[in-house]
Amino acid sequence: MKATRLRAAGLAVALLGALVAGTPASAAESDTATDSTATTCVTDPAVPKRQFRAMWIASVTNIDWPSKDSWTAPDQVAKQKAEYLAWLDLAQKLHHNAVVVQVRPTADAFWPSEIEPWSEYLTGVRGKDPGWDPLAFLVEESHKRNLEFHAWMNPYRVSMPAPGGAGADISKLAPNHPVRQHPDWVFAYPPAGVAGSRLYYNPGIPEVREFVQTAMMDAVTKYDIDGVHFDDYFYPYPSGTYQYPDDATFAQYNRGFTDKADWRRDNINLLIQEMKGKIKSAKPWVKFGVSPFGIWRNKSADPNGSDTTGSQSYDIISADTRKWVKEEWIDYIVPQLYWYIGQYPAADYARLVPWWAETVRGTNVQLYIGQADYKSGDPAYGSFWMNPRELSNHLTLNRSYPEVLGNVHFSAVQVRANRLGATDIYAAEHYSRPALVPTMSQLPSKPLLMPVITRAERQDDGVRLSWRQPADGQGPFGAATSYAIYRFDGVGQADRCDFADASHLVATVRGTDGDVQSWVDTTATAGAHTYYVTALDRVWNEGPVSPPRSVR
Repeated sequence: MKATRLRAAGLAVALLGALVAGTPASAAESDTATDSTATTCVTDPAVPKRQFRAMWIASVTNIDWPSKDSWTAPDQVAKQKAEYLAWLDLAQKLHHNAVVVQVRPTADAFWPSEIEPWSEYLTGVRGKDPGWDPLAFLVEESHKRNLEFHAWMNPYRVSMPAPGGAGADISKLAPNHPVRQHPDWVFAYPPAGVAGSRLYYNPGIPEVREFVQTAMMDAVTKYDIDGVHFDDYFYPYPSGTYQYPDDATFAQYNRGFTDKADWRRDNINLLIQEMKGKIKSAKPWVKFGVSPFGIWRNKSADPNGSDTTGSQSYDIISADTRKWVKEEWIDYIVPQLYWYIGQYPAADYARLVPWWAETVRGTNVQLYIGQADYKSGDPAYGSFWMNPRELSNHLTLNRSYPEVLGNVHFSAVQVRANRLGATDIYAAEHYSRPALVPTMSQLPSKPLLMPVITRAERQDDGVRLSWRQPADGQGPFGAATSYAIYRFDGVGQADRCDFADASHLVATVRGTDGDVQSWVDTTATAGAHTYYVTALDRVWNEGPVSPPRSVR
């Protein structure tokens, strides 16, 4: 921060001029004013201005939320709400800016859907109404913390293996499950009677593809979600030598394909391509992302592949993930790079990160990395994972590749477990400051005006800031969804480069109804501070900085 005196009068005049002229910088241009990482600005790579940070909150088999204990709690709903708020507390503590929550784990729903039954993971009973709308609560509470909410859905999985799940037995599905009316829509894999058998919707049936899209779009249209998220379950992972029972489907719906493997990949390609189209038609600002298995193809099988020898998603689950990126059918991709850095030819983390960086380069698809927090500190996964710095080393390596714009950690219970103190280490070294979600140029935006800080005063619990947002969403101007707050020690004038990283970013806060916005800086120390506020739209484009306001 420059040690020059504030020129409040001049800044006020400049702001008034901007308001009168009505020609502020566009969202993208104004981001350049506060978010510049041009060569003239030296930034600290440990505190990036923008980085996607999230953890997966899994509901299938009650991995993370809600707990099975909540099923028998005297007040089941209150316990489940409290459990979820605790996950949001953890996300905020770690300076995350998003959550990825599983709301359709097994062709069911965490919201009142007329298409699919209530999820068994809410009550322990398939199809039972829990008596509230979980998805509405999840979205509302996440947004209160200014966390993006990505609705994690599994397109084709219908059941989990017995004895806990329905396995291959259609009669054990919820009474109103669509599969009871359309048993021809599913197949069991591995075959019924084999350990691990479960039901899957058949991706080769056009009616099925349309149905699962409709079921998932129900959540998109009804709820204010920020993203739709698929993981790596498309065609089932191979089990022994068992083959998918889809010969008859191929014969009926081959669309001219003569190679069944190519046809299966095209079935999944159609799912991805069509799903993006439906999302964008309904809500152009909603992001669409996939978290695939970390290897597309090995170099030995395809010259475009990675220097690895492990299983290939292209072949084993019919997921042509590289094509989805190159065709820009998704907005972001989160490859599950659940391997260590080191001499591991099958899948070395240090070999896969540059491959994925090269794959997204030149596209509008953003790259985040899926991190295996569940392996950290577990001796079953080998000595490398007994190094408390392994995960932090992953994030350090990512800095060498500007295409890597964030991380998603699997999963919430493992993040909280903090085995070996690994979570504490990577949080201290990489998530010490808040960060804005990376912007996406392909999403719609309008120019934002700068906020006006109307008050900054000390009170018992910290410094209270109040501000107004001129012409919020009116005329040609965009609406401010949230705000970024910057704090500088002392009294002085900040320049453009002072906003180029997150060194001075203290919080992002969700906007509230009403003309006046307010927030308390509970971390402010004694002495003078100077504050700036910027407006952020719902896809994190940032407007110009406000005139400063100091408190002594």
